[in-house]
Amino acid sequence: MLVGQEPIEHAQTLVVPHQQEQGRTGYFMAKRGLDLVLAMVSVALLSPLMALIAILIKLDSAGPALFKQERIGTRRLVRDGVVTWQVREFVIYKFRTMVQNADPSVHEKHIQAFVEGQATGPEKSRAKFKLNNDPRITRVGRFLRKTSLDELPQLFNVIKGQVSLVGPRPVPVYEVAKYQPWHRERLAALPGVTGLWQISGRCALSFDEMIRLDIDYVRNQSLWLDLKIIALTIPAVLSGRGAE
Repeated sequence: MLVGQEPIEHAQTLVVPHQQEQGRTGYFMAKRGLDLVLAMVSVALLSPLMALIAILIKLDSAGPALFKQERIGTRRLVRDGVVTWQVREFVIYKFRTMVQNADPSVHEKHIQAFVEGQATGPEKSRAKFKLNNDPRITRVGRFLRKTSLDELPQLFNVIKGQVSLVGPRPVPVYEVAKYQPWHRERLAALPGVTGLWQISGRCALSFDEMIRLDIDYVRNQSLWLDLKIIALTIPAVLSGRGAE
């Protein structure tokens, strides 16, 4: 468990028990190296595709090709043998999938209800992480979300060290504000472009299921697990399993 359960704006440091972090310095160095190499190679190879996507977005609807939003991230600090994960905000990059100036309160209300277990989906027993038939989504945006191509600009977040290729989903501030104390353990890792929840059902999972998968990753992360998740992400995306 983590120490520091006050509201996120008042607790900027989460303290991780020392025994969970012993021997992981080498792993985190290797993880950063893997992130840099794969992200830079991916940007070089995918630049033509990203340029084409940007053009299609501009042709389909008015507004910028990129969407920017404040998200909650963390960074690992080691002081006097004590490991802490410092909470910080950063700007995430994605391809814009909604109309320009879309009302953000629609998603905020849905996420708050989803976290609290009050959101409803097409199946009453399964609330959805993403809104169904959201009228704010553009034609190109719907395709980008289905294929997860809207996530490609996050490669630049990876290069900047704000995000890893693998880790818990980077979440908006208003989602973290609704967390129960046990949810906060998922913050003890650098957020990622992909993770266990993306290869285990994506948007078809409940909120608590998503949180438990993130916590499972935090407790068991390793270079082998990272490589396995990266490898399984491709078929998960191609199959469209759990995508909205």
